[in-house]
Parts: sequence; structure tokens; C-alpha cells
Amino acid sequence: MKTDTPRVIRLSEYAPYPFTVESLDLAFDLDPKATRVESTLKLSRTGDSGAALELDGEDLRLVSVAIDGEALAEDRYEATDSGLRIAKVPDAFTLTITTEIAPEDNTKLEGLYLSNGMYCTQCEAEGFRRITYFPDRPDVMTTYRVTIRADKGVNPVLLSNGNRVDAGDLDGGRHYVTWEDPFKKPSYLFALVAGDLARVQDSFRTRSGRDVELNIWVEHGNESRCPFAMESLKKAMKWDEDVYGLEYDLNLFNIVAVSHFNMGAMENKSLNVFNAKAVLADPETATDADYAYIEAVVAHEYFHNWTGNRITCRDWFQLSLKEGLTVFRDQQFSSDMRSAPVERIDQVRSLRARQFPEDAGPLAHPVRPDSYIEINNFYTATVYMKGAEVIRMMHRLLGEDGFRKGMDLYIARHDGTATTCDNFAKAMEDASGRDLSQFKRWYSQAGTPQVEAEGRFEDGVYALTIRQHTDPTPGQDTKHPQHIPFEVGLISRDGAALPLRLEGEPADGEAPLTRVLDVTEAEQTFRFTGLEAEPVPSLNRGFTAPVRLTAPWSDADRALLMRYDPDSFAKWEAGQQYATQLLLNAVNERAAGRNVAPDATRFVDALGTTLSDETLDPAYRAQMMALPTEDYLAEQMPVMDVDGVHAAREALKRDIAVTHADLFTKLRDQHRAAAGPFAPTAEGAGHRALANGALAYLTTDPANAHLAAEQYDAADNMTDRMAALRVLVELDVPERDRCLTDFHDRYQHNELALDKWFSVQAVAARPDTLARVKDLMSHEKFTMRNPNRVRALVGAFAMGNPTVFHAKDGSGYAFLADRVLELNSLNPQIGARLLQPLGRWKRMDEDRRKLMTAELDRILAAPDLARDIYEIASKSRQA
Repeated sequence: MKTDTPRVIRLSEYAPYPFTVESLDLAFDLDPKATRVESTLKLSRTGDSGAALELDGEDLRLVSVAIDGEALAEDRYEATDSGLRIAKVPDAFTLTITTEIAPEDNTKLEGLYLSNGMYCTQCEAEGFRRITYFPDRPDVMTTYRVTIRADKGVNPVLLSNGNRVDAGDLDGGRHYVTWEDPFKKPSYLFALVAGDLARVQDSFRTRSGRDVELNIWVEHGNESRCPFAMESLKKAMKWDEDVYGLEYDLNLFNIVAVSHFNMGAMENKSLNVFNAKAVLADPETATDADYAYIEAVVAHEYFHNWTGNRITCRDWFQLSLKEGLTVFRDQQFSSDMRSAPVERIDQVRSLRARQFPEDAGPLAHPVRPDSYIEINNFYTATVYMKGAEVIRMMHRLLGEDGFRKGMDLYIARHDGTATTCDNFAKAMEDASGRDLSQFKRWYSQAGTPQVEAEGRFEDGVYALTIRQHTDPTPGQDTKHPQHIPFEVGLISRDGAALPLRLEGEPADGEAPLTRVLDVTEAEQTFRFTGLEAEPVPSLNRGFTAPVRLTAPWSDADRALLMRYDPDSFAKWEAGQQYATQLLLNAVNERAAGRNVAPDATRFVDALGTTLSDETLDPAYRAQMMALPTEDYLAEQMPVMDVDGVHAAREALKRDIAVTHADLFTKLRDQHRAAAGPFAPTAEGAGHRALANGALAYLTTDPANAHLAAEQYDAADNMTDRMAALRVLVELDVPERDRCLTDFHDRYQHNELALDKWFSVQAVAARPDTLARVKDLMSHEKFTMRNPNRVRALVGAFAMGNPTVFHAKDGSGYAFLADRVLELNSLNPQIGARLLQPLGRWKRMDEDRRKLMTAELDRILAAPDLARDIYEIASKSRQA
């Protein structure tokens, strides 16, 4: 039984580091079992004269310590499992430390490790301490000079941050390269890569006329799968210059793709390290979603050069300072590169699927957390996605010009420093003149605001009353009203957009057709005048605020908004909320023993009208076609009924499919043809999305399984092949096993494609899925040491298959707990992320609650439980 509780780190306890690191020289002698690292730090005291020097360090073998060239006897320092302490040091001195590490044995993939024979680092958040002893915190910034020595035959490529300043051969077939980064950075941005890599090279000319060398380094044989990532990089560099006036600051930019990586990518200064799935793409192996993901991730990591690297976090509680801001910037970029309405819908789908449940569960925390045990656990949907929504709301409140002025001021003030979310907000305030005092509650207050709208029409005036409240979350029982930017419109009963003139405004002049209300109180009423009849309100247009909205819309109102709302998001939202209400009513009827489903005729007809509207973007119509997910529907219930939700959703799909069978056949044929030969364009992706959505409806009738099999066989791209396979894995037809076998045999030597093969089986809502998943764990290509493969099989099952994961016998819970315990010693960071579905036990029925909490207790009772897993399990259990 675990008895030692890990220490809690608190924002309130922040104190500056008492020393400045003037410079750091690192020398690496690479060896899989015994890499030797010599670090030379020039330090000067900035704090109390009596303060000891304390450095972080984990899993290191200390070889020697010297101050100003004099070796220290063992009684002069104290080395522990967590660091190195030297009680007495001068006010200014040079510290030289030699350590030894074993990259080959590093299964945690933090620090320096091997990925398919290639040396690679991951130092965010606290991986640098697994390389050498150092003040491993983001507010300690210094310049780095790095020399790497290695066997030239095995590791011909030696990379680090900054500029290559020296290189040469050594005795014994070895060689060296020295890199120097002119910009100060924290240790989490340090990077080293060494191996036998192929290079894909290009260049970019900045707006000031400098030529930047661009390189993507990959394993040999993957060169042909890099052009899309390279073009995405150049687009991102151009976009950042055009939109934010930000130019790249060095003459070299490297990206390296690795097979084993805990994250999507890492923005190390000038040497971005990427999970291979965020770089490699070709039509045969990458879907349209993969291409869009690569484009967004490449942009995200590049944008970090200014919002994350040049300006970084003072402490890890400020993580959203860089991540929320940079997610918002990559979302802007994707919206400009693709369909803005479709991108916004995708963003909101993801927010509701991942962040809203986090806000409503035991792991709820503010965008700027107050405390943590393991910082790796706070790379969360709240910090990233809700953090981006906070920036988006600022952008909406200040306007395009005001926000740009705020960004310019923020960069001018804080370039080259480690700063805070408050300082970012202050720059926005000073540049715009707006008071953001109340708005900053979005950083400190956890939970999703619940917004209730009520309308009343009388004597030509429509009074819209908005009420807000936020439920208590762990550690925050009392909530205060947020400043909510809330965009609204009014639609007449014949579908016309109406002018919005607030009571008291002059009657002359043209009133706007949409406007953003500042909701700042628990209850406010906004009165719109000059109306001839009661309108239908269009609320939270564009999802201007990340809130849960309740409004008194009738079925007729929702159908009208689906047809006529000029705001693309609000039109989609009306359909989603209409479908949600129908489905939840059906679940309740089933639970009450009544098997008569609510009448969905009006919704089905309105959906058909929208799907038939050829003036709408095909990608947008594909979004309209997709019903709310089972996870989202279950989240709307006080007690989740996963079986009832699945049954109701499948029934509505069949109803829609039968009613619009001819339309779906037409859409499938028309848009397969319109897509033409595969090209990774947004236009082609839209045609494929609509055609494949139609196929999914047509194959709700198993008699149409041949349509999916024919598409699988004829596909010239992975998007269409996977769309067909996703349909077939749900069906009991011979084509299912045939196509699964073909896919395996076709792609067995392609790691990223094979991940898709594992995942598509793990998410099938079939009674035999868990048995299939267990069998797949014995597959020769499955390993718990590869995070991508673990996420593809175990993660897909636990997080993407609610029907089977929540089996009544608890088998899904036991399976997940076994995998988390297995990862405890291998890669606890991944184990902690997989564990989170068990934290939703309070939302389940009594029998499932007992089964889920029993597995949490089993995990907590395990010996030597890693901090990552302990924190998630203990918070989940105590909820």
C-alpha cells in the first residue's frame, strides 16, 4: 500500500531562483548504455547570501563535481534521488558537473532516450533534470553551447539548438559538432538529436530578405512523405509575418520526426522534435484529417518561437500563457487555410468532448492552476483548449486591431523573459484601454459557466434575459459571475435577419444584424426595440464564449434556425441541440419502459433540406450530417445511460438513413466524383467528407455493406479506405474480416497506418471488441513501449468506445487498470493520461460506480506508484 504522499507544488509558494545562470556549456559523449554529460555553469548569486545551491536531478549517476576547477569532496555536497545540494558556494563561480545516463533504458521518454536507434530528447516539462543537474524551471534562462561527440558511422547527424559553429573528426571513427544558441532559453527548450537520418531541405525568405534554411530530418525511406509538412511550415512562417508581424529570428530551422514520443510535438528553439504522425503523410497512408492535423501542429510549434520561446512562462502554473495563446494562433491559421466555419465547429466539438467533461469532473482546474503534484498532468484540455477560448474571447472583446496592438505591446515588454498570464492581460488592457479585471476570472475560476436565456416579447420590444452561474468544483465552492462576451442575432419567423437596436439607442441610423453583449452579472436583461413580431433568438453565435447554454427554443424554432440562421455555427448548433433533445427524450422513454421514440419528423426533414442545399460548402454539410456523439449525449445526463444513448442514436441514424436514402445515394455518388484524384486540399477533403458521411448512413442497412467493400477495394487514398473500414468493422459481414486482413497485410510495415488498423478495431461497438483488443496486444507489432501504439489500441478503446468500455461486468475498467499499472514503471506519463476515464465514476449507475472505484483503489494500492498516476488516481477517487 502506498504510504508516502508526493509533495504538492503551489502557485502561492513561488519564489525566484536565488542564482542567475550566466551561461551553460554542455558536452555529450553519446553511448546507448553510458552517455557521459559534462555541464559547465557560470553562476552568480541574486538572492540571500546564505542560500545553498540546489539543483534538480533524477536517474543520474554523478561522476564528479567541481567549483572553479577544484573537485569537491563528497562531504561538500549532497546528492539525492531528486537533486544535488551544495551548502556553501561563492557569490560568483563556475560549476562543472559530470553525469552518466543510459538512454537505451529510458522508457519514460523524458530526458535523453533512444527511438529506433536515434538519440532524442524531450525536456518539457521537467526532462532536463534526467540529463544533468540543473535548476530545471522555466524562469531560469541562459544561453547554451552544446558539443556532441559520437560514433560517426552510427550517428552521422548531430543536432542541437541554434547555429552550428564547429565540427570535426575525432580518433576512433568518432566526430563532433558544436552548436550555439544566441537566445536565452529555459532548460525545457533544450534539444539534442543524433542518428542516421535523411534530410529534406528547403528555404524561406523572410520579409526582411533573410534566407532561412529549412530541414526536416526523418528515418531513411520517409523522405517522400515530408513535402506537405514542409509546405505547411512555409505557410505558417508567411502567415505569422502577415498577421502578427513576427519574423523568424535565426537562419536555420530544423524539424525531426521520431517514432517514440509522448506528445504531438515539441517547440525546442530552432530544433522542433515531432511525433512522426505529425510530419509524415502521403495519400496512400494519411487521411484528410491527418493532413489537417499536420498542418496545424507544424504551425503550432513554429508559432511557439515567439509565444513560448522568445517569451516563456515564469512558472508552470502559467502554462496556458504559451499553450492557450499558441493554440488560438494555430486555430486562426487553420481557419485562414481552410473553411473557417468548419474549423470552428471542429474546435467546439473537441472542446465539448474533452474540456467540458474535465471541467465537470474530479480533475477540474482553472486555466491557471493553483497547485499540482506532477506537472505532466496539467498538459490538459483546460490549459490548451479552454486557454485558447480565453484568448479568443479577448480577441472578440478588443477587436482585430485592439488585439494586435496588445500583442505588439506584450512582445515589446516581455521579449526574452519568463512572464505570467497577468502580464499578458495587462498588455492587452494597456493597449486597448479596456478593463479586464473581471474577465481575468477565466484564468482563476474552474468550471464551465451555465448560461440560461429567456426571451419575452411585448409591444415591439424583445427582452432577452441572460442568467449565469458556475457549479462548485474541487477546491472552489464559491463562484463569481464571469465576463462573458455573448454574440446574438434575431431571426423573423419567415427567416429574415432582424436589426438589433438596444433600448435607448438613437432610432436613426442602421442597426447591426448581430452584436456582442457584455454579460457581466448573474442576471441581465437586454431590450431590443422596433420589432413587429416575436423573433427567434440566435444565441452565442460563433461560440463566442465556452458556456453550456439553455434556451427556450421549441422544435419549430430549432428547425427554423437550421434552415435560415446566417451564422454558420449557430445553424449547426441548432441542429445539434435539436438532435440532442430528441435523443435524450428517446433515452428517457426507453428507461421508463416505453419503447415509442419521440417524433423526429421535423428534424429529419430540416436536415434533408440543409443537406440538399448546394450553396453550402460540402465540408460544412458533412458537419451538419454528423449527429452528436455518444459521449456528448451521455454528458448531458445526470446519470449516464451509455446503453440507452447508443440504442437511441443508432435508431435515429436508421430513421434518417431510411427517409433520405435517395439523397444519400446522390450525395455519395456526386461528391465521390467531385473529389476527383486525391490531393490534400480543403476542397477535396470536403467532398470526401460528405460522400463518406452519406456512406455511413447508407450502411446502417447491412444489406449495403457491399458499398463499403467496393469503396475499400477501389480507394486511391487512405481517407476513403478508412471510411469504408470504419463502417465494415461494425458489421457481421464477410467483407469485414477480408478488408481487415487486407489492410494489415498492405500496411504491416508502415507504423502510422498500422496504428489506424489497431484503432479502428478498438472503437467498434461490438460485444467481442474487448476480446479482440486483448488478442491484439499479443500481435507482434504491438508494444507497450511505443506511446503511439498504446494510444492507438488501449487509448482508443478506453476513450473512444463508451459502449464496450462501460460494459456492465466491469471488464473494460479492469482491462484499463491493468494497462495503467503496467505503464507505471514503463511510462507513467502515458499511464496517467489513459487513467482519466475512470474518474467519471460519479456520473454512472451504482453498479458501475462500485466497479470503477474498485479499480481506482487497486491502482492506488500498488507499490511504488509514480507521481503522475498517483495524482490522477487519488483526485479521481476522492471526487
